Amino acid sequence: MITRKVRKWEKLPGKNTFCCDGRVMMARQKGVFYLTLFLITGTCALFFAFECPYLAVSLSPAIPVFAVLLFLFVMAMLLRTSFSDPGVLPRALPEEATFIEMEIEAANGNVPAGQRPPPRIRNVQINNQIVKLKYCYTCKIFRPPRASHCSICDNCVDRFDHHCPWVGNCVGKRNYRYFYLFTLSLSLLTIYIFTFDIVHVVMREYPDTPLASHRLNVLEVLVCFFTLWSVVGLTGFHTYLISLNQTTNEDIKGSWSGKNRGQNPYSHKNIIKNCCEVLCGPTYPSVLDRRGLLQEDTPIPSSNPVPQTTKTTAPLIPNEHTPDDAKPSIAASAEKSSSPKEEHPAATKVPPLASPETDAETSIAKERAH
Repeated sequence: MITRKVRKWEKLPGKNTFCCDGRVMMARQKGVFYLTLFLITGTCALFFAFECPYLAVSLSPAIPVFAVLLFLFVMAMLLRTSFSDPGVLPRALPEEATFIEMEIEAANGNVPAGQRPPPRIRNVQINNQIVKLKYCYTCKIFRPPRASHCSICDNCVDRFDHHCPWVGNCVGKRNYRYFYLFTLSLSLLTIYIFTFDIVHVVMREYPDTPLASHRLNVLEVLVCFFTLWSVVGLTGFHTYLISLNQTTNEDIKGSWSGKNRGQNPYSHKNIIKNCCEVLCGPTYPSVLDRRGLLQEDTPIPSSNPVPQTTKTTAPLIPNEHTPDDAKPSIAASAEKSSSPKEEHPAATKVPPLASPETDAETSIAKERAH
């Protein structure tokens, strides 16, 4: 056996992809993420190539400078959200899963046949309110409060908000603030480009401009117009959630709304405090230890493998599937088996050896005869 050291990210379950020796963590579906990169970089490239030179000369050179700074901030927040661990919880080890199963069985007792077992939940108290901890059958753990299992990444994520295909990752406890800053800065960038596109259209005399430049400018205005409503609307929705200290998952499920629902135990009943907790709170470390080392035992391959020979026995009666070169040997074996007397001649009877008692008896019989 050969013992070699491997990184923990190589053995982590779930549907994630890792790059840069486990430093980058993303979901497997990254097609929409590449589309996001293309739309942002493409729109900004058109703006820098066709509008910024004219606006810098006609209005102010600060316009392209501010656009570059805003573009760099948007890309930094996007990559920070996409490449980070959203707060994935490690799965239970086999010994831990067995111990939890024994605890559950001891608590539930013997369930009669034909009846469903009671749900696997635990109750904890947070700010004088009972919160249920649900059991995850995939990760074999009781999920912490506000955690949920992402079906796309196949992981339990702490303070799970949602899975965003536009960033190619889950949004959770460790990257939610970067996701919100990404949507907020992208909204400002979209409004900024759209506004100065309109200014450029009004100020520039299009009869003197090439037709290709005119078409690209119109394309850029259309992309910004349709992107503006969705991005600004998403930013407004998450601003509302942050003010309530609530997640998208809790809002969709109605965890703290309705007649039979309790109040949100995580809210401070103050918008400023809620925003400060979400956006200015401490940065939580990852609990996965992706770049930790594990020892793995692998068998040693033999250098001189022993060839394995198989002995086949041909049937006594040849058939249509029997090869032609095997038929003579079959016939010969049949002849040998049919004439055993020729190979093994019959044994001749040997008279018994003479003994003193038999010699005496024969002599007495001869005397009586005389």
